[in-house]
Amino acid sequence: MFCRSDSLIAVSNLSFSVQSGECFALLGVNGAGKSTTFKSLTCEVKPTSGKIKIAGFDVSKQFEKAKKLIGYCPQPNLIFDSMSVEEHIYYYARIKGIPHKHRSQEVEKAIKQLGLEDHRKKPAGTLSGGNKRKVCVAQALIGSPPIILLDEPSAGMDPGARRFMWSVVAKIAQNKTSAVVLTTHSMEEAEALCTKMGIMVKGGIFKCFGSAQHIKNKFGTGYVIELKTKSVEEKDLWELVQ
Repeated sequence: MFCRSDSLIAVSNLSFSVQSGECFALLGVNGAGKSTTFKSLTCEVKPTSGKIKIAGFDVSKQFEKAKKLIGYCPQPNLIFDSMSVEEHIYYYARIKGIPHKHRSQEVEKAIKQLGLEDHRKKPAGTLSGGNKRKVCVAQALIGSPPIILLDEPSAGMDPGARRFMWSVVAKIAQNKTSAVVLTTHSMEEAEALCTKMGIMVKGGIFKCFGSAQHIKNKFGTGYVIELKTKSVEEKDLWELVQ
């Protein structure tokens, strides 16, 4: 895949494949090309050259067929402030063409899957940033699509909500019915969820590609220290560290 503007070459010579049951991470800092890759996969950006195939469909020529197989959570939270959580998910169920007799069941499943039971009747505009993100992920997962694209799904979440989101994504991959591609800034998140990953730099060049263990063995340096403490006052913790 290759995208170009007058001043910038982005996502240059990018190549990867993902099978059902796999979770693949595009890992990199802001500007690395992660979101541009997703925009190419969903036809928001037309690549200058190269081919993209989703379930055998050429995205540049057969996107009308390919898009029916995709659940996409973009980086911005695409919500309507006055609509409730339940209305949002029902709305996306209709857009995806889920038959009327199955919609209520699928909406209920998505709400439970993302832990939104206590917020189902609340206007989406009143939710916290983390719960807004959960709504957007629920919209992507409704109907169990075979291809799931999650652009920084845990962005803006506190540590507890982030761990919950990881468990949701991990269960999807374990079911072996969907191929998941996600973007993240966090090596910890990629390592916790993904069977393989690519680290992107400078607008979309793969610096390295492979399993988490392969990348750590080849490029990792130094040590990781994990500390667990009891509930203590900040001043006591500082004295302990000193």
